[in-house]
Amino acid sequence: MTTQTLKTDDGQVTVWFDGPVWDNHAKVATVGKCKFTSAEAGARLLADAAALAKSQGATALIGPMEGDTWHAYRLISDRGDQPSFLMEPSSADHDQDAFKAAGFKIISSYFSASAPLSELPGPKPKDTDVFTIETWDGSDADALFTQVYQLSCTAFADNPFYKHITLDDFLAMYRPVVPLLKQDLILFACDSTDTLVGFLFGIPNYAEGPAPKSVILKTYASLQKGAGHWLSYQFYTNAKAMGFEVAIHALMHDDNLSAIRSGLNGADVFRRYALMGRTL
Repeated sequence: MTTQTLKTDDGQVTVWFDGPVWDNHAKVATVGKCKFTSAEAGARLLADAAALAKSQGATALIGPMEGDTWHAYRLISDRGDQPSFLMEPSSADHDQDAFKAAGFKIISSYFSASAPLSELPGPKPKDTDVFTIETWDGSDADALFTQVYQLSCTAFADNPFYKHITLDDFLAMYRPVVPLLKQDLILFACDSTDTLVGFLFGIPNYAEGPAPKSVILKTYASLQKGAGHWLSYQFYTNAKAMGFEVAIHALMHDDNLSAIRSGLNGADVFRRYALMGRTL
């Protein structure tokens, strides 16, 4: 048994019994797919989820997280007044209160920010012969995401809450979005041997409709110093040329380099998120 769903008349949660590493806990479970009619109902369900996880040997429970950080995780801790964007986590306003009432505390914080493309991309990075920046040619999406998967597994391996998944599981997540992709928003950094050393995955914010004005910088990773700066510079340049007006820096950890770079580019934070955890 890898998961179990708990349902009542006023909500439901799913527990994953094989979660990622968190601090020094021997075994971590996660709880996700949370739907509560109220904070009180959620607290009761989360207490039941904690008891279930403990009965299966877990020493800690984190959530909302659908098993790992590759899938949906985090709740909205400060909603702000901007509408939701494509592929953004969703949660009810009472969800955080439910987690807190069930003994959870914030263990990691994140934010999304936006910036007008009229103020980007900023100064051009210094020229380099260490790597080149290329756009996706639009062919063989599985080969594209296989490269992204391989680099992601290396680049993210030391991140908090990291858990390895298989290539098949990774491709299953991304194949549904292939029809939404724009070649000029998918960028690679390759070294002199044509080895991938960085990537940036951007996508139009189709939550605005078929002709969105904002574009999402969804994910980027780099194994080569300076590649991230060049990738983001080219992304802003391409997005601006495509007619987008706003760049959304999506779901960044409060402490990471992306967050620092977002601040340097004059981006304004419009939403905050939290991952919750408790010992059992």
